[in-house]
Amino acid sequence: MAQAAVSPQTGTKALIASLIGSSIEWFDYFLYGTVASLAFTKLFFPHTDPVVGLLLSYLSFSLTFFIRPLGGLIFSHIGDKVGRKKTLVLTLSLMGTATVLIGLLPGYDTIGVWAPILLFILRLVQGLGIGGEWGGALLLAVEYARNNQRGFYGSIPQMGVTIGMLLGTLSISLMSLLPEEQFLSWGWRVPFVLSAVLVFLGLWIRSGIDETPAFREAQQSGSIAKVPLADTLRCHWKSVLIAIGAKVVETGPFYIFSTFVIAYATKYLGYDKVTALNAVTIATLVATIAIPFMGKWSDQAGRKPLYIGGTVAIMLFAFPYFYLLSLKSSFWLTAATVIGLGILWAPVTAVLGTLFSEIFSTEVRYTGVTLGYQLGAAIAGGTAPLIATWLLDAFANSWVPVALYIILTGLISLAAIGAARETKDASL
Repeated sequence: MAQAAVSPQTGTKALIASLIGSSIEWFDYFLYGTVASLAFTKLFFPHTDPVVGLLLSYLSFSLTFFIRPLGGLIFSHIGDKVGRKKTLVLTLSLMGTATVLIGLLPGYDTIGVWAPILLFILRLVQGLGIGGEWGGALLLAVEYARNNQRGFYGSIPQMGVTIGMLLGTLSISLMSLLPEEQFLSWGWRVPFVLSAVLVFLGLWIRSGIDETPAFREAQQSGSIAKVPLADTLRCHWKSVLIAIGAKVVETGPFYIFSTFVIAYATKYLGYDKVTALNAVTIATLVATIAIPFMGKWSDQAGRKPLYIGGTVAIMLFAFPYFYLLSLKSSFWLTAATVIGLGILWAPVTAVLGTLFSEIFSTEVRYTGVTLGYQLGAAIAGGTAPLIATWLLDAFANSWVPVALYIILTGLISLAAIGAARETKDASL
């Protein structure tokens, strides 16, 4: 079997390339989400009601989730037809260029209505890039892994999500130490522009990686799909639905715990923005450490037990989470964020990518995992901060509806995972 012939050194190299590239992509992506609630409301939507301005800012954040499936379809088609490696170079280049241009974009006071329009366009370009990135980074790791290590290998690209978020939050935390006027003037722009250095690093590393063994084997056997999307929808439609549903609890609560909480804590509960950012930073660090251990654990215990355990725990924690935030204590804000994002979410995200890759065959794997992941993200991730903000406004700032929303995401995903088989012993 192709995976068995891969040397440990080659597998490690592929794993590093997957992690670094994924981390850079998600750093660019989450940088926007963090700054959206702190600066964009004032810089790009300054002549609106504060709540409307925040909603518009989150709308610009959410739009990319709905363009991500399109980016996923475009790049997953290339990935299943041409290969994983070339596709990953394209996605990283696209994402990096858009991020740097956002950092150079003039505000509303300088170019008027063109400021939010160009911001939306660049955000959509980011969405195209990230839409094709995740599936490629995942398969670069999983398709190099031995069968008894796929859970661990598949969890490593998921660390890119938290590492990218950690880098983004840390950079904005440092810039937030500047006086408010300097932060709004130029401080928030620095991480966006400097991300160009990371992009060049990622491109250099990925250029040294060969195509995955599984894809090379598919090429040699002549089993490359002519139209991967058509084959996926015709033969793997059930797996696509499982992936969409399973993604819901992984992404909805994630954006509540990591992005929405910053605006909620600062604008509704009176926390200092540095305190809120630090809480998310600590929780993200904990998640980054926990994810590979959870992935390795799934190689012994299975994907479904860890996923179900994490999902049920998130549902049970929904009400205690908001209660702890309402205590208006920096300690309890940090503790609640660490528990929700750092501990309970980790097993769900750790096994998600491996589970997805194991329910699709090689010739449509890039398309299948990307379609399920990005549609699930569009439905539950892009809308999460928007829905949560709307619920607060509609129910007199009560957090109870938001907690119920978290529970609903868990119920949807439990129904989806119930239709999936255990895949840890399956062969790619």
